[in-house]
Amino acid sequence: MTEGNFVDYVKINVTSGKGGKGSVHLRREKYVAKGGPDGGDGGRGGHIIIRANPNYWTLYHLKFKRHFKAEQGYDGGKSTSTGADGADVYIDVPLGTVVKESKTQKKLFEITNDGDEKIVCHGGKGGRGNWHFKSSTNQTPRYAQSGMPNEENQIILELKVLADVGLVGFPNAGKSTLLSVITDAKPKIGDYEFTTLKPNLGIVKYKDYQTFVMADIPGIIEGAAEGKGLGHYFLRHIERNSILLFLIPSDSDDINSSYKILLNELRKYNPEMLDKDRLIAVTKSDLLDEELRRDISLELDKDLDIDYIFISSVANNGISELKDRLWNLLND
Repeated sequence: MTEGNFVDYVKINVTSGKGGKGSVHLRREKYVAKGGPDGGDGGRGGHIIIRANPNYWTLYHLKFKRHFKAEQGYDGGKSTSTGADGADVYIDVPLGTVVKESKTQKKLFEITNDGDEKIVCHGGKGGRGNWHFKSSTNQTPRYAQSGMPNEENQIILELKVLADVGLVGFPNAGKSTLLSVITDAKPKIGDYEFTTLKPNLGIVKYKDYQTFVMADIPGIIEGAAEGKGLGHYFLRHIERNSILLFLIPSDSDDINSSYKILLNELRKYNPEMLDKDRLIAVTKSDLLDEELRRDISLELDKDLDIDYIFISSVANNGISELKDRLWNLLND
């Protein structure tokens, strides 16, 4: 999905380097009779390596470069000199990147930690020089081994956003508004569905200079697990969040059924998501009077099995308490 500078999916072609050829060479020193073979080995071809870079938060830098080719290994030389290895090519990606094979959709590996380096295409091994093949019956072999062939592949890089708290809700539930109030992020806000088409990250400042990361995920609709409403693009960003904050507007027809629809979509996409800590925030609570709020509370106490909180991003009600609740969940 691409919007603005945020890119979370790219398809690239990678080609490693071929191994260098082994050398066919015989010693020719003036005073060395029957010097014999001294051809060196070829160098290894360059690898294609995926490397974690914590300074990146998107795959935008790979959007316009689709081909990566490593250098070939150098040929062996005389005096059993081994050829130089081909230069490796490093592809820097943000933490949380999943690498898949394009044809089979098979997952190869994930990049989750700073300093991770994984070889996605191995360089060909260098061929052996003719000195390896000498024997009592073949004292001057005039042949050597060619370098091993390179590897070529088309891979998919998918980014799953890493955050402490993920905002989950239907379109136009107030997720972007909350993010803009609780952090310094400036997401696009509008009074229509699917205003947000890309995840937005913000840093929440807490007491004593503590911070945690909050991610605004595009809205989920019923059937998202089957791909409806671009659900496949959005749901994967929720997988890496520690806490799921469900945002449901106070003017919803039924808050409990809305929560169950959202929960069911997460269950269908990946049942492991239900193991995460969850909290419900009833948004737009500035529209409620005391009596209506009390009635909703009685109904939620009866139906829900998790905690909930009333908030209003516009009126700044309940925001401090929400920060406290989230911080306590993160540090339990």
